[in-house]
Amino acid sequence: MIVGSDTSDDAAVYKINEETALVQTLDFFTPVVDDPYVYGQIAAANSLSDVYAMGGQPLTAMNIVCFSDCLELEVLEQILKGGADKTAEAGALLVGGHSVKDNEPKYGLSVTGTVHPEKVLTNNTARVGDYLILTKPLGLGVLNTAIKADAASKEQYDMAVETMITLNKYAIESLEGLNISSCTDITGFGFLGHAYEIAKGSKVSLEVYSDKVPLIKGAVEFANMGMIPMGAYSNKSYIEDYIQVGANVEEAIEDLLYDPQTSGGLLLAIHEDDVEKALERLSTGIDTQFAVVGKVINKKDEAIYIY
Repeated sequence: MIVGSDTSDDAAVYKINEETALVQTLDFFTPVVDDPYVYGQIAAANSLSDVYAMGGQPLTAMNIVCFSDCLELEVLEQILKGGADKTAEAGALLVGGHSVKDNEPKYGLSVTGTVHPEKVLTNNTARVGDYLILTKPLGLGVLNTAIKADAASKEQYDMAVETMITLNKYAIESLEGLNISSCTDITGFGFLGHAYEIAKGSKVSLEVYSDKVPLIKGAVEFANMGMIPMGAYSNKSYIEDYIQVGANVEEAIEDLLYDPQTSGGLLLAIHEDDVEKALERLSTGIDTQFAVVGKVINKKDEAIYIY
């Protein structure tokens, strides 16, 4: 076993031989949008992301479905079609799955991928001096809250959906061969929750430049209106004792750093010599916002310092 459950990493990695290791993960959740096809795409992209976060390539996927008798079967068909199309885009094969009756729909994938044993990316190997790159904007939890409250515009809805259905495949493939020391994807624990796991596991501290963090359009305004999902408060209560927030950091920005993401981007620690090359490649490889958002420093009293 190369990666197990002890480091709270994104997936398990099991070495088969000197050339191949298996990457295994599972994720599913309730709908975040009304459109069943889009929901299926988002859930599949979110599940597949864990394999990319480990540096791997997904091979097969299996559906995990909870569905109610009260809903039309066409809704289920569209959910599964969204998941199948996104799995195909990833270059993986959908090979079946399992379903159960439930009052509330839930959907996701169990994904198996492969990675070379010496190219596994983990969340506990960041090096002092590395820079942190984030490959998608934050604010999806806040935007989804605004969407449910019918407060978001069509442009904001479309932007949130496009961000969530974008596979992290394109970001990680763009960075192939660069000197990346650590990686994780940003999902339910929010940016700071997943960054904390990197800091804790790697026995380092992180600097985060709040004015550099990419934010989805409208997120700050909605945060200022109080449209913060409960998950953000849960994330904050769990790790705020390990975070030092600068006096100049706006409250809305701090909230967005704790905001739980659905199918968020990758957070990578990359050697300083490869930062410019990484930004050049990302500029042609992905359509989402991305930026250098911080730096890995020697371990200090707190895990993360936000400036």
